Amino acid sequence: MKVQLFIPCFVDQLYPQTAFNMVKVLEKAGCEVHYNTNQTCCGQPAFNAGFLDEARAVCNKFIQDFDNADYIVAPSASCVGFVRNYYTKLFDNSSVLHQVKNVASRTFEFAEFLTDVLKVEKLGAVFNAKATYHDSCAALRECKIKDAPRRLLSNVSGLEMVEMNEVETCCGFGGTFAVKFDSISIGMADQKLTNALATQADYIISTDLSCLMHLDGYIKGKNLPLQTMHIADVLAKGWA
Repeated sequence: MKVQLFIPCFVDQLYPQTAFNMVKVLEKAGCEVHYNTNQTCCGQPAFNAGFLDEARAVCNKFIQDFDNADYIVAPSASCVGFVRNYYTKLFDNSSVLHQVKNVASRTFEFAEFLTDVLKVEKLGAVFNAKATYHDSCAALRECKIKDAPRRLLSNVSGLEMVEMNEVETCCGFGGTFAVKFDSISIGMADQKLTNALATQADYIISTDLSCLMHLDGYIKGKNLPLQTMHIADVLAKGWA
């Protein structure tokens, strides 16, 4: 199965190892993985900031870059949710609307692609640790992803998963929200991590590095005994 990777801006710049681990897992699952070096951003930052014309230009480039891909897979439910749910609004009544819908239908978050398309749940990963899982708002509410990551993590040898209280509550990042309302954002991170620490977990895992980046900043600022990990990094552990 041929797969085109979409690597979000912040993953490319700050967490490239997660992208490499995603390739590692997809290839082990039998995929032929490709990366279009012309790709840039999905357009979400400009859209969230209210720059609709600028966002539309970036989104149009995404559509052209991935028009011929069988499947588009990204390590970010936030970007995937934006492509699925907002591209049609940006291009409503336009000549490319059919193309937009087609691209959106072939765009998947990494974990859901493994379970829902490839029908793979056990990859042979080994990770001796105790962890809790964070449902990102984008995964849960925009992509309807809830069980897929948990099924994958339940099959990681040595990994003990413990659910935290209020697991579906936002971590406080929300893109530009964290910039505009930083005090509220920090308070929400504190609440999320208080619940995570109560599980006595060593790690907090999610589908979204944007959430994890926000939480990791708070963790390091407070010297909390907790680490963050993207699910792709977990699934790539324990095998060559």
